[in-house]
Amino acid sequence: MSKTNLTFNKYQDKNKLLLKTYQDLVKKIHQGGGTKSAAKQHKKGKLLARERIDYLKDDDADFLEIGTFVGHDMYEDHGGCPAGGVIGGITRVSGRLCLLVANDATVKAGAWFPITAKKNLRFQEIALENHIPIIYLVDSAGVYLPLQDEIFPDKEHFGRIFRNNAILSSKGIPQIAAVMGSCVAGGAYLPIMSDEALIVDKTGSIFLAGSYLVKAAIGETIDNETLGGSISQTDLSGIIDDRFPNDQSCLDRIRYLVDKIGDPNKAGFNRKEPLLPKHKSTDIFGILPSDRSKPYKSIDLIKRLVDDSEFEQYKANYGKTILCGYARIDGWAVGIVANNREIIKNKKGEMQFGGVIYSDSADKAARFIMNCNQKKIPLVFLQDVTGFMVGSRSEHGGIIKDGAKMVNAMSNSTVPKFTIVIGNSYGAGNYAMCGKAYDPRLIVAWPSAKIAVMGGEQAAKVLLQIEKTSLSKQGEEISSKKENELLKNIIDRYNTQTTPEYAASRLWVDEIINPIDTRKWISTGIEMANHAPVEKYNVGVIQT
Repeated sequence: MSKTNLTFNKYQDKNKLLLKTYQDLVKKIHQGGGTKSAAKQHKKGKLLARERIDYLKDDDADFLEIGTFVGHDMYEDHGGCPAGGVIGGITRVSGRLCLLVANDATVKAGAWFPITAKKNLRFQEIALENHIPIIYLVDSAGVYLPLQDEIFPDKEHFGRIFRNNAILSSKGIPQIAAVMGSCVAGGAYLPIMSDEALIVDKTGSIFLAGSYLVKAAIGETIDNETLGGSISQTDLSGIIDDRFPNDQSCLDRIRYLVDKIGDPNKAGFNRKEPLLPKHKSTDIFGILPSDRSKPYKSIDLIKRLVDDSEFEQYKANYGKTILCGYARIDGWAVGIVANNREIIKNKKGEMQFGGVIYSDSADKAARFIMNCNQKKIPLVFLQDVTGFMVGSRSEHGGIIKDGAKMVNAMSNSTVPKFTIVIGNSYGAGNYAMCGKAYDPRLIVAWPSAKIAVMGGEQAAKVLLQIEKTSLSKQGEEISSKKENELLKNIIDRYNTQTTPEYAASRLWVDEIINPIDTRKWISTGIEMANHAPVEKYNVGVIQT
């Protein structure tokens, strides 16, 4: 066996093992609040959140879950919050692409943690940007009171949900809500601000204040069913449109309602008959080094992602540390901006490090992004970036100006952007390559991703110097053994914060995905984005 094959097999084994680790974690997260809590819901005659989603979606439809890892290893003092206590994603209902959002009543009775609000707002953002229907399956006890100060009053807190309800409605984006369990306090506004509001008899209830609070506030004695049960809120108040005997019949009505929605005004992105890549997608595992510092040919990855492995490069011989070019993914025309991880020599004879953005590559990428906007072609960013080049040569050559040009062109882009974090995503490189702050329609990470302000080794050395200075000021002598201990602790802590699950738990990325599913995520994302017309592109002032 050749050295090349040995390296390929070594990378393949390590990357597949890494993927398996995440797949095992997903299985654990899918258990939600555990079997006992699930059994309680079933005893009440209720389906679990994932069962509701599975019943509602079309039988042959994929469910692209968003935010599986949200809340992972957070709120441990409060018993944890698997998947943020709410499950959601993109799928088809009655043949139409929809966003489904379902409270998980097995996790603290569906109560809202701070991260729950962030996740719900992300769902609404996706619906708003892409003009796709959003369906809420409500089963929540309301705000988790021990953390109320972190969820109630601020701009991106709970109240923003209802503001978004109103904005979605004003833009004609369909919203359907089904009250399938508790729906209390401020949360009661969500279904009522939707276009259609349904309720399940006996298990569903909706009121601003429950019986205990009513008793305490005004002295009235009343039970919850009489106060805000299905009959009260359909026949007496009229705030709910219809009631149903069980979860299944309620979900059947939602399918009926979705089936009647008219077609949106499409953006008109170009699509042809899809073709599979000529090269096997599974080769990705053997191409991508398990050591994030090692170079590789990024074009080899691209050819495993695009239709017929056909990638037409833009300015192939200029700015080679970024690859730009046109391709198709599942039939959709796309413009790809990818960090090239090869060490290359430019036409001036200068060596350039792979994964680093230089003036020439930033200049090329900016122009390509503008061209794609001119021609209404969605953009796909493949991130494996360590940042912008530093040093006197780069500074004097105008790296800040050229980097700003790229950031400007990308920030103002009106065609939909999709970001795949393949490997490193460091510092300003994360920004220039369309990180979360730059509104990609979807941003996902491979298990091999690393997201941080800089690489672990560099950061650790900086942090070590700060730590040593602090200790020396206190009069403490630093032995070489002590220094090594400090360095190890810093590296371990820093590396924990750079993992994809750390990023995904805080919703810096929408999901950690199997690299093999990348085409599916991009294709679904473009189909989703095609529901919303594209605005006029204007980059403003750019230094040239």
